[in-house]
Amino acid sequence: MEVRQIDEKVYEIVCGTTHYREVNAKVKELVSKGAEKVILKEVYGQRYIGTGIRGNVKIEIYGTAGNDLGIFLYGPEIEVFGNAQDGVGNTMREGKIVVRGHAGDVCGYGMRGGKVYVEGDVGYRVGIHMKGYKNLVPTFIVGGKAGNFFGEYMAGGILILLGLNKKPGEDIVGDYCATGMHGGVMFVRGEVPKRYLGKEVKVFEPTLEDMKLLTNELKGFSEVFNIPVEEILSEPFTKIVPVSARPYGRMYAHRWGIAAGLIK
Repeated sequence: MEVRQIDEKVYEIVCGTTHYREVNAKVKELVSKGAEKVILKEVYGQRYIGTGIRGNVKIEIYGTAGNDLGIFLYGPEIEVFGNAQDGVGNTMREGKIVVRGHAGDVCGYGMRGGKVYVEGDVGYRVGIHMKGYKNLVPTFIVGGKAGNFFGEYMAGGILILLGLNKKPGEDIVGDYCATGMHGGVMFVRGEVPKRYLGKEVKVFEPTLEDMKLLTNELKGFSEVFNIPVEEILSEPFTKIVPVSARPYGRMYAHRWGIAAGLIK
């Protein structure tokens, strides 16, 4: 690992094959000393980058970010010039993560606030257990397509799927979309076949208020990836919301009753 000071408060770390613990320890050390930008070069899947870091600092990553990028993030901005693996934005509270490529599975898990923008595709179970926290409303925008279980058990926040790279006849999302969803709202550019949706949700045409919200959220994505909002909005969107705040309440109550001997 090689560390260089580029400017008064700007540092560069050449990671190479350095163990992720050493990389993360050095990043935290530089941030504690007042660094405003930390540039990571030759990143080869190092995990947990940005974990729990607070403050007004930007982390630039060149290469492939490993699992749990920005887990417990509390304010900083992380930008990946490449792809990211699983768990991007896991339980993050504040800040912004930008991935200029694709991302893996379970991204946005338990996300409580902040914004995540992924330019390309994402894997399975993205947005799972995503939720707001008090006055925090998380936003996760995917520029490409998503795999199965998109928005599974979603409890709050805003999840947006654009499919900008979708080819004619190609599906924008996989099976079991919004399964178990019981909070928040999902916007999908284009149509979502009913066979892909969980039974806990309903599909609506966005209202004028919805379009205001959607347009406002897309501005950040538009600025980052230089895609005009008007171009994104050139196709209609589908709004997906839950029909119940406790989609499995009766089922779990029934199982508990059987276990307790109250129901046969």
